[in-house]
Amino acid sequence: MIQLQHIQRDYVMGDQILHALQDVSLDINDGEYISIMGASGSGKSTLLNVIGLLDRPTAGQYFIDNQEVTSLDDTQLANIRSTYIGFVFQFFHLVPRLTAAENVELPLMLAGVPQAERKQRVAEVLKTLEISNRAHHKPQELSGGQRQRVAIARATIMRPRVILADEPTGNLDHRSGGEVIALLESLQQKGISLIVVTHDPEIGQRATRHITMLDGKIIKDELESAGQGHAPV
Repeated sequence: MIQLQHIQRDYVMGDQILHALQDVSLDINDGEYISIMGASGSGKSTLLNVIGLLDRPTAGQYFIDNQEVTSLDDTQLANIRSTYIGFVFQFFHLVPRLTAAENVELPLMLAGVPQAERKQRVAEVLKTLEISNRAHHKPQELSGGQRQRVAIARATIMRPRVILADEPTGNLDHRSGGEVIALLESLQQKGISLIVVTHDPEIGQRATRHITMLDGKIIKDELESAGQGHAPV
């Protein structure tokens, strides 16, 4: 499904070059549950941004369903990103002036989905994530866990094949964080690929494939033994 081949991402900082990603090659299959871990500055978020088509690699090739995407223009990348990938971030990134339902509806509006279908799909996903009763509340009127549920609803409203979660529990208490991880895992169990960047080893070990990064390189890529399930949240 996703193939990264010898990906390099460099940043120019004054007269120095920062090698954020160095010769990263990675295959990701449909329905995988992957954690990406490593110290701050190891390249985790840069890798997630490249996978999510938010950042272009300096060198290397990136394929989605055998289509090479690194050469596509910004409009083509945006079209793939909007339908193929859902994002969940640590700081939610909800629009403050919009209600929960309107935040969730926004990707559908940008995609030109008719209003009647938009309303139906928003109502369904809010019900699934058990936040229908907060649909007309604005972000500042929601708890952190509720805001993250809205963010997950927005990330999945376009029915993506991949969810990229960057420290999704980093801004939450333990109980709310456990609920958010359980929600993400329930989506993965329905066939969506889930890729989680985290500093939390407890969360990282819940995945069935564990990638460890150091200095922009993948230094470990381990697949969990068959038969091991998720630990209780």
